[in-house]
Amino acid sequence: MNAVVIAVCLMLALSLARVNVVIALTISALVAGLVGGMDLHQTIDAFNVGLGGGAQIALSYALLGAFAVALSHSGLTTLISKSIIVSLGQQPTHQNTRWIRWLLLLALLAMSMASQNILPIHIAFIPILVPPLLHIMSKLQLDRRLVACVLTFGLVTTYMILPIGFGGIFLNDILLSNLTINGLAAHREQIPAAMLIPAAGMLVGLLCAVLISYRKPRQYDEAKVLAAESEETLNKRNIAIAALAILATLLVQLQTDSMIFGALIGFMIFSFSGALKHVADQDIFNQGVRMMANIGFIMISAAGFAAVVKATGEVGTLVASLSGIIGDNKALAAFLMLLVGLLITMGIGSSFSTIPIIATIYVPLALSFGFSIPATIALVGTAAALGDAGSPASDSTLGPTAGLNADGQHDHIRDSVIPTFIHYNIPLLVFGWIAAMVL
Repeated sequence: MNAVVIAVCLMLALSLARVNVVIALTISALVAGLVGGMDLHQTIDAFNVGLGGGAQIALSYALLGAFAVALSHSGLTTLISKSIIVSLGQQPTHQNTRWIRWLLLLALLAMSMASQNILPIHIAFIPILVPPLLHIMSKLQLDRRLVACVLTFGLVTTYMILPIGFGGIFLNDILLSNLTINGLAAHREQIPAAMLIPAAGMLVGLLCAVLISYRKPRQYDEAKVLAAESEETLNKRNIAIAALAILATLLVQLQTDSMIFGALIGFMIFSFSGALKHVADQDIFNQGVRMMANIGFIMISAAGFAAVVKATGEVGTLVASLSGIIGDNKALAAFLMLLVGLLITMGIGSSFSTIPIIATIYVPLALSFGFSIPATIALVGTAAALGDAGSPASDSTLGPTAGLNADGQHDHIRDSVIPTFIHYNIPLLVFGWIAAMVL
């Protein structure tokens, strides 16, 4: 058995057994190194070196958490909740619940899509925007697994087909660059078109989640939701400061390409404006760090896990072993290439990081089987995107969990990872295979 396969399967099994994801990643990294032929010291060294790769993201989450808590104390979140409750007519009826439910889902979908392209802030909006809406979601009895699927669809599908913002980085700077480096004569305009069929699989998964899987009402403990909220007296000055802080955070992040400095500026505006003088700055910061600590540690551990997997050299061995299994069966070749891409991305947790690893081996392999240029693009792009939606260590699942679990009623594995894996990774496998065969 290949070390990558063993490590990823072990990590998923431990996570499903309710072992903390950080512990699951650490144990799986150790097993990957030992099975991959590294000794204990080499494995630990590789893991420790890799930890630094997740530190930046972890600090970003901590500061975003502090900024989100500061917003909750400004009165802005109370204003949002009360405005929607007024729209419901105080007491929800079937008619107003229905249209508010759809409006809320569409707004979250639009925001998640915009966060990749129009305002490339990635998941930074989720811990700020979603926690204030949990009270409304509980009144609407809106299944948070559905919300997780909606957010993940916007985060992943958008960068797969639109070459703007993060989509430009994924499609042009990473995918196209690595394809051409490895000998594929692809052109920029071919990339989005080749990814349309796999993206259609994502759309099918979203429709299944909305119309079938999670359409029924789901009850949550409103006492826990209210306990997690900060009921503040509405103050026009504080709300104006909150709006200014949000704007400054977005502008700074766009200018510096750093969530850390964006969130820092927003938090400092609150600190120096006096809007939070009734609450100690240190208390707010600590609350924010506590809220996001688990997510940050998962990202740090995931970086260590990915470093060990790469250091074993077993990724190349796994892909190379396909040749002996496939023979001259083109359809089987496409399926196994996608399946291996799923395993690799599930372990690494990032489609952006997966492409440089698999493109080196996949491009020559695809060309040797006679796949066309668009089909090769679809194979490599889909193989990288596979797993991003359903990985316990992916931004696309950690981001939604960070917002939806603010009151402790949304489990990362069962309510984010498993729903997104079922509704997106399985359709991606099917539609990615179709794209490889028809393009």
